[in-house]
Amino acid sequence: MKNTSVRARVLTGTAAVAALAAAGVGAVSASAETTDTPAAPAAPAARAAVKADTQNRNLAQSTGLNIDAATRAAQAALDAANKAGQHVAVAVVDRDGVTRVLLKGDGAGPQATESAERKAFTAVSWNAPTSELAKRLAQAPNLKDIPGTLFLAGGAPAQSKGAPVAGIGVAGAPSGDLDEQFAQAGVAALAK
Repeated sequence: MKNTSVRARVLTGTAAVAALAAAGVGAVSASAETTDTPAAPAAPAARAAVKADTQNRNLAQSTGLNIDAATRAAQAALDAANKAGQHVAVAVVDRDGVTRVLLKGDGAGPQATESAERKAFTAVSWNAPTSELAKRLAQAPNLKDIPGTLFLAGGAPAQSKGAPVAGIGVAGAPSGDLDEQFAQAGVAALAK
């Protein structure tokens, strides 16, 4: 592989960013020209296309926690741990495993945040508490090889009509059972 100078890499990167910015401005300008204004109403075909798109059978709709609910759940889990004298981190992930809220309590260890995120991801991925999932490793030890997962007690799914909408992970207490108890306190806060 050819070595390039730092200056050449910076110039190439700058050019790429400028090209992307120009493309974005062009897209915004093009969409601004087609807006429905009193002086130039949109064509009936354009209105029909937008209306038809809302009923497109190719689209899927999903349910997830809003940021207020995710924050409330994380804070409830952290409060439960603090009340028990434990120093933990709490993560709430959405249905896709993306972290929405991450709280690192005072005194929580440096590994706690990543462990909490991975437990939350694991719980929402399988729609089950991670303590149950850890037991499945005996029958399927390769589960632990899935990236981003952590099969230790401390993660709990939040559900709506039986389907997972979020995962809450807690890490840092001396046992996974305590972590999971605090995660369940976060889930319970969503019902209030």
